[in-house]
Amino acid sequence: MTAGRDRRHAADPTGAEPAVGGEWRRLSRRMLLVHPVQELVRLAPALIGIVLAGHRNGQGVAWGLAATGVAVLVGALRWFTTTYRVTGDQVQVRRGLLRRRLLVAPLDRVRTVDLSAGALHRVLRLERVTLGTGAAVGAGHEGLRLDALDAAAAARLREELVRRRQAATGTAVMAAPGLDHAVGPQRAAEVTLAAVRPSWLRFGPFTLSGLVAVGVVTGLLSRVTSEAEVDLSRYRPLHAVATHLGAAPLWRAVVEVALAFVVVVALVSTAGYLLAFGGYRLTRHSGGTLHVVRGLIARRAVTIELSRVRGVEISEPMLLRIVGGARCSAVTTGLRTGHDSSDTAAMLLPPAPRADADRVAAAVLGTDRPVTTPLARHGRRARQRRYGRALLPCVLGAVALLPLGRLVAGPAGAWLLGVVAMPFVAVLAWDRYRNLGHAVVGEYLVRSAGSLVRRRTMLSREGIVGWTVRESFFQRRAGLATLTATTAAGAQHYAVPDVELGTAVCVADALLPGLLTPFLLDSPGPR
Repeated sequence: MTAGRDRRHAADPTGAEPAVGGEWRRLSRRMLLVHPVQELVRLAPALIGIVLAGHRNGQGVAWGLAATGVAVLVGALRWFTTTYRVTGDQVQVRRGLLRRRLLVAPLDRVRTVDLSAGALHRVLRLERVTLGTGAAVGAGHEGLRLDALDAAAAARLREELVRRRQAATGTAVMAAPGLDHAVGPQRAAEVTLAAVRPSWLRFGPFTLSGLVAVGVVTGLLSRVTSEAEVDLSRYRPLHAVATHLGAAPLWRAVVEVALAFVVVVALVSTAGYLLAFGGYRLTRHSGGTLHVVRGLIARRAVTIELSRVRGVEISEPMLLRIVGGARCSAVTTGLRTGHDSSDTAAMLLPPAPRADADRVAAAVLGTDRPVTTPLARHGRRARQRRYGRALLPCVLGAVALLPLGRLVAGPAGAWLLGVVAMPFVAVLAWDRYRNLGHAVVGEYLVRSAGSLVRRRTMLSREGIVGWTVRESFFQRRAGLATLTATTAAGAQHYAVPDVELGTAVCVADALLPGLLTPFLLDSPGPR
């Protein structure tokens, strides 16, 4: 590791020609046009607040210009304070002005070299280089990322890292192909597993990705108009809409607003789908990697090593399932994934027909048996638990609201809400039980669960490092348990809920023989 500040730099500060011998290099000079724009976008809410605050005393323009100048200066400093180099056994990135940081990744830990480019990057022929080491990166930290290099320099840097990695370990590490260029032999060795089709666009409205965007834009416009004291009724179209809704019966006004909201969300969701997944392509490389490239304007390329894939998961959100759609993702080590994560690094297939999701999963696993094998049901007691857990809150709510409505002021029929909700939650309970199942198919644990989002997970025996058998008080009385497979990949735990205890032990023993035997011998016996 370097002590103190090294004043040596590459002769060409653009980074067009990677230097050898571990010399410090800079990012491309064209990033001076990108970093300030990025800072302005990131600080846009604060800049709007500063302008609105200064508007009250007539200094809004001056304050806005001063804040914009500071944002541009901060963006330009990122180029002056960021350097990197590749030594014989390390990749080092040095950044920061007041708080100087040196990020180091050993070459034998660099597993992927991913190249991505936003809209402005593509216009300026730049690429963002991200080095994947398999370590989780915390929120707010970029990790080993170079934003950004000249496209040709990024390709040469990738080749240099691959060459040095092979020399250091004697094994091949597969780098992600560039967005607009790739080494000839690599491109020839790729096999396309899936590519976007125009018909997939019909799934866009059912992703509801535009719901958040519409909410954020609506809230921001409401805040800005309130602070700026703008009277929206002065605008003729908005005034006509408000007059129409005011004159219409309440039920019709509610229906019209709801329909308009649904149409807007559907249009925004479709546009978001097109921007996020336009140009999608999944390929498999003969060297043992999967390459996912997607994005219409901002392109992203992700490399997943097949040696680190421990399974595949097919997820079907309810709206997407109704129209026959599904997503497919890899259960792999070294990538931040999870059921509650917004990160899509492990995504293999965007919302697409379920048949395509099954085909991609079978191609990645090398067999279609885990995808097509029917799953074992969990029996009558599991079904009773589904209905009981769904209906009991409705019953308790109705019973509690019935006397409460007589004691305090409130709607007299509030208790009817619990009664009205019963048919809906009963249907939800039926769907949850219908989707519940498991199977052991060769070396794979296959489990299915969920209703709002149904997930079928196919987890390899190689990825399972342990089991957890949990019995709640009510499960113990019903003779059921929750079997959870622990793994270092994906969400790190995959549960088979409400399965008979004997069946859970048989499943665990079939995949990891003898692991639970000591615990079974020490148990007090049947209850």
